[in-house]
Amino acid sequence: MAPIGDKLVMGAMAENSDEDEGKNLWSTILSDVSTQSSSKLPSCKSIIVAGEDESGKTTLIAKMRGDEELKKGAGLEYFYLEVHDEDRDDHTRCGVWVMDGDSHHRGLLRFALSAENIEHTLVMLVVDMSRPWTILESLQKWADIIHHHIDRLKVPPEKMKELEEQLVRQYQEYVEPEEGAQSPQRPKAMTPGAGDEETVVLPLGEDVLTHNLGVPVVVVVTKTDAISTLEKEHDYREEHLDFIQQHIRKFCLRYGAALFYTCVKEDKNIQLLTKYLEHRLYDFPFHTPPLVVEKDAIFIPSGWDNHNKISILYENLHNMKAEDAFNDYIAKPIIRKSVGEAREVIADDEQAFLMKQQAVLSKALPAGAQRDSPQRSPMGVQRTPERRVGANVASVSPIPAGGKKLEGAKGAAGASEGVLANFFNSLLSKKTGGGSPGAPGTPPGKSPVGPAEKAVRSDAAAELDRLTRGTRKPVQGQNPQSSSAS
Repeated sequence: MAPIGDKLVMGAMAENSDEDEGKNLWSTILSDVSTQSSSKLPSCKSIIVAGEDESGKTTLIAKMRGDEELKKGAGLEYFYLEVHDEDRDDHTRCGVWVMDGDSHHRGLLRFALSAENIEHTLVMLVVDMSRPWTILESLQKWADIIHHHIDRLKVPPEKMKELEEQLVRQYQEYVEPEEGAQSPQRPKAMTPGAGDEETVVLPLGEDVLTHNLGVPVVVVVTKTDAISTLEKEHDYREEHLDFIQQHIRKFCLRYGAALFYTCVKEDKNIQLLTKYLEHRLYDFPFHTPPLVVEKDAIFIPSGWDNHNKISILYENLHNMKAEDAFNDYIAKPIIRKSVGEAREVIADDEQAFLMKQQAVLSKALPAGAQRDSPQRSPMGVQRTPERRVGANVASVSPIPAGGKKLEGAKGAAGASEGVLANFFNSLLSKKTGGGSPGAPGTPPGKSPVGPAEKAVRSDAAAELDRLTRGTRKPVQGQNPQSSSAS
């Protein structure tokens, strides 16, 4: 039987053991809660989407969200992407800011990108393949806008340097995954800390990350289904597409950007783009290698490309050189208006047109001068190089009011009217048996004139001379009043 003192000691030890176990249990619970709270997905991540109007920015975000269509706004639009972590059974929302294509709205960037959230932001530059001549200019324009905005932010120099170094390490430490590999390990977060000195990285290549914005950049080329249209309508060949691609990839090298060719209609690379964005913002596992075979579904992750790999495209450049200016071969085509767009004008018949003009002129004349006068020549009769001298008067001139033809041998007209009628008929009517211009034996520019015609023309000349002097002498056998009235 144990002494009473030993029993007391053993009881005290048991009580102390129970207290230690309770403390350890609470410590474990608090540690688990702390670990879970720190491992939750952050809700401060955001994506800035920039590009020209009609480049497909809103349509691309709608496809990534799983929506049929999103209403397009103006200025600066806000959407969000649902982000789900299957390993942790956690989800959050990633903000998406879509900028207007008008660069005058660049001042709205201050609401999307500030000094406080710059480390949680990714920039996506969107261009479309349906207008390849705008790609390089658009990329440079929006990259400059983002760069100037970041320069104006009051980011501490130490923090900005840390963000730039983080991008450099991410680019240098990229390892191409094997196709189909499914590693449960998460990539190591690219944050400075202990042990970084032990990691050996290669220096950056030539012209790589020369424009370090401090934020990740992804270049997205939309509407790649337009490649077939470019080949058919604008005679684009494979070397044109390679020429465009090598210029885009060189731009991506300078900014350390990833490159995606996407097509919303055919659902090409949309899911892959979503997974890559989650990988860059939330450090999700990503195991897809680069895709450079299909010309309309290219994927080049940041850190994989270099000038040696780009030089493979030079083999297809037969009529152009890699160092040639982009717009020398990828120029905006001249748009010609379709013939169907022009208004069709139907000309009136010649006789109908002349009759209309006669009616207009007759209305413009005074009431007493609307009657036919021997002093006015028939309407519409003009001598042109195409009109033969021997044309019939009745067939080329409208019939005057009353249905009377201008003939000197009919009617009760006076001698003056007869002289003038004979004069015009001699010029416009074809005499039976008479010559015509260009007849054999006739000098060029002249026509044979008979004695009768000479007499008529002399009488006509005398009558015209008398009319110009303003003296109207009554002809013998003619009523003066009727002559003046005519």
